[in-house]
Amino acid sequence: MNLSKYDILLKAIELGSFTKVADHIGYTQSAVSQVIHSLENELGTVLLMRSRSGISLTTEGEILLPYIQNIINDHHALAEQINQLHGLVQGTIRIGSFHSIGCYILPPLIKGFQELYPNITFEISEGDFTEVEQGLLAGQFDIGLFAIQNITNFETITLKKDRLLVLLPEDHPLADEPFFPIEALKTEPFIYLDEGNDNDSQIIFKANHISPNIKYSSKEDNTVLSMVENGLGIAILPELVVSRTCFRVIPKRTAHPYYRTLGIALKDRKRTSIAVRAFISYTQKQYLPEVQAHHSGT
Repeated sequence: MNLSKYDILLKAIELGSFTKVADHIGYTQSAVSQVIHSLENELGTVLLMRSRSGISLTTEGEILLPYIQNIINDHHALAEQINQLHGLVQGTIRIGSFHSIGCYILPPLIKGFQELYPNITFEISEGDFTEVEQGLLAGQFDIGLFAIQNITNFETITLKKDRLLVLLPEDHPLADEPFFPIEALKTEPFIYLDEGNDNDSQIIFKANHISPNIKYSSKEDNTVLSMVENGLGIAILPELVVSRTCFRVIPKRTAHPYYRTLGIALKDRKRTSIAVRAFISYTQKQYLPEVQAHHSGT
């Protein structure tokens, strides 16, 4: 059994195009197609449907996909266990994350970690809450780095609390107020950051039983920030994003603080690879003082 065929199949499902897979792995498109066709012949069934819009799983492919992912995951775990027996620490860590984490938190973590473990490589995919959660469930990611306050179906490890801020255009009538009044969220035109099944701003809305006056929505932080800058409405974004922005907006705290909880989510820590466990341990050590300070109220 050629496991590389399975790897190519999973990459095709992830990217949705033979052309994109070919560019990613350095094959020709026809070579990728031949690999998939060969695998389908071995299994005696058609796995993928081809159309103008791309490729998708057949019914049979959806049934077999979890087993194929388990084979690949177990193979990676076996290889890393062998490396451990030989005193080596290497492997690949597949991370699904929010853009804000992938942009601001992950790079310094990876830099410090690779000074200790230079042979470990990383595959990072960014998406919204739903995309990261589904990737974890499907076995496409080893760990997820995202907002974990509403996670119930994974093991979670808290890293930091990220305060939520209300963003105003510079000429907004409330720009000089010390805090943004929660009641104003009921009437102000609101720009909604669409993050999938979970949304940071809902933390404030649900706590105060507010139905916001949503005028616009976007999946991109920078688009939301630009719309606020141009006076189209107000928005709620986490401090991690706002602290790095160059857009001309006024960040306002609320009198009562609200936070999203950033952390690590994974299926089963005991079954993760040596490389993943090492990265989790390293990450926890970097954020331990911050977590302790938040819990102590300092």
